[in-house]
Amino acid sequence: MCGIVGYIGDKNGIDIVVKGLQRLEYRGYDSAGVAGISAGKIQIVKKNGRVDVLRQTVEDVKFSSHVGIGHTRWATHGEPSDINAHPHISHKGKVAIVHNGIIENYLSLKKELQKKGKVFLSETDSEVIAHLLEEVLENSAGDMIAALQIVQRTLVGAFAVVILSVDEPNLIYAIKKGTPLVLGIGKGENFLASDGTPLVQYTKSVIYIGDGEILRLSANDFQIYNSDIQEISHATSVLEMEMSMIEKDGYAHFMLKEIYEQPKTILDSMRGRIAADMSEVKLGGINNYAPQLYNANRYLFLACGTSYHAGMVARYVFEQLCRVSCEVDVASEFRYRKPVIHAGDAIFAISQSGETADTIVAIEEAKHHGANIFGICNVVGSTISRVSHEGAYTHAGVEIGVASTKAFTAQLTVLYLFALKIAQSKGTLTPAQIKQYCSELHAIPDQVSEILALSPQILEISKSLKDIHSMLFLGRGVQFPIALEGALKMKEITYIHAEGYAAGEMKHGPIALIDEFVPTVIIAIKDSNYLKVLSNIKEIKARKGKVIAIVNKGDDDIKGIADFCIEIPETSELLAPLLTTIPLQLLAYHTANVRGCDIDKPRNLAKSVTVE
Repeated sequence: MCGIVGYIGDKNGIDIVVKGLQRLEYRGYDSAGVAGISAGKIQIVKKNGRVDVLRQTVEDVKFSSHVGIGHTRWATHGEPSDINAHPHISHKGKVAIVHNGIIENYLSLKKELQKKGKVFLSETDSEVIAHLLEEVLENSAGDMIAALQIVQRTLVGAFAVVILSVDEPNLIYAIKKGTPLVLGIGKGENFLASDGTPLVQYTKSVIYIGDGEILRLSANDFQIYNSDIQEISHATSVLEMEMSMIEKDGYAHFMLKEIYEQPKTILDSMRGRIAADMSEVKLGGINNYAPQLYNANRYLFLACGTSYHAGMVARYVFEQLCRVSCEVDVASEFRYRKPVIHAGDAIFAISQSGETADTIVAIEEAKHHGANIFGICNVVGSTISRVSHEGAYTHAGVEIGVASTKAFTAQLTVLYLFALKIAQSKGTLTPAQIKQYCSELHAIPDQVSEILALSPQILEISKSLKDIHSMLFLGRGVQFPIALEGALKMKEITYIHAEGYAAGEMKHGPIALIDEFVPTVIIAIKDSNYLKVLSNIKEIKARKGKVIAIVNKGDDDIKGIADFCIEIPETSELLAPLLTTIPLQLLAYHTANVRGCDIDKPRNLAKSVTVE
């Protein structure tokens, strides 16, 4: 959600910032703006709508500055508009700010500042930061670092704030709590961004700013202070990203590109983690907490959205392979139901971005009760990777499409590896079974490639869905979460109302929706639930419902009943979600395409949900 870019150097910073904002479009937004310092004044240009609208306006007014900050907004307080867009400027025009996050105490602060004569122009919570900072600066003899310390301690909520001051035109300042901010270190120029995508074109040397820290940035130097205003040092990290990762490489959409990358990303997620002879799983990222992981009496999976579905799959897998009690929770609900957490519980926090606010808050709650946290995320240096005790990266590479695809299958792959590693340690699987699962897991990328070759067939099926308004997705057992995921993908990018259900629940309500206008996608592979799913299909057809079935190759029984069949290779029942999810991704993609939807930028959605 939202995106920040900052630049200071000898180039036109406004052009660089606008280009950076375009790199951040995948995060989701509704308006955008930039600020710079020109002729001793802060100049701001901000527009409702796409960054292209902002870019054209900047070109029309010939806006340039050696220093610039920019923002893409995802509305929380106040509707999308030019006025509510960032940057926001203080009452006297002394400072301008951009802000990611939510200020929870903004109403009380706003009332106090209004009593002091501050005039607010927007409906946002963010504008209060600009007025508050200007007020505090006046009482701090212009000492920006001291003023930011007070501001940071005054604000309640999550924030990354980047600041320009007309009195210090050759500096950028920033503060951070709970929302990502990355410093990119160049030669004679420096950068700030919400993530690495705007930086990779210019530098690979980065520092991840920590919570409570204050940054002062010039073109040639920077200083970072802790909350007590003591200067601290940070080791630089190498940005593990290439330009090719953030370009479409000939694909019509990033989502399609990322769907087709899955044979590679699944393989990358297990690379070096399975012995060459398939006899064991190796996970170096858990060495320090291995006993706590293996000896836990309970595993909890915390996540949101697509990552939550990965956790649901993991519950089936861990319980069957490791024979340990498992729970899965939507992270946004976890702490509010006063959960029972025991010291020594092992918690898997799953997040593509590693910055999901609800999941981070849930981790904090669990850690407070003595649980051991194992993070599974895709972004090196992200908050979840830093606050977890141990964990593993998925190595899926940058995912630009808002609707997650390759990150989901990478998460599943890593979760399978964790389950096999635990089962191997606990002795709940024999060496022969470990080898069988490792061998079949290693074969998955080639099988995914086979399914991707079915894309033209799935496109033809999608054409039949162009004008429908509602769909059902059904699955049993470990395929139930995949039905949920398939429905989520369909609703995210096509705007078709789609619901996922456990197939056994069909007669408990959803069957009332079945008619010739509500098609059902059903996962009907030959597993332990096959005959029950076959009965579900017959029940749907008896009510004139249209059926799109995901089946194994050579299944003539269902082929003779269903309206459409998508045939996929066979693998072990517990590993099959890695295969069954692929045709559902393609089905959603092609349906969105034939409906003319904005696939990579679905309305109202954000890639990284960094506020609760």
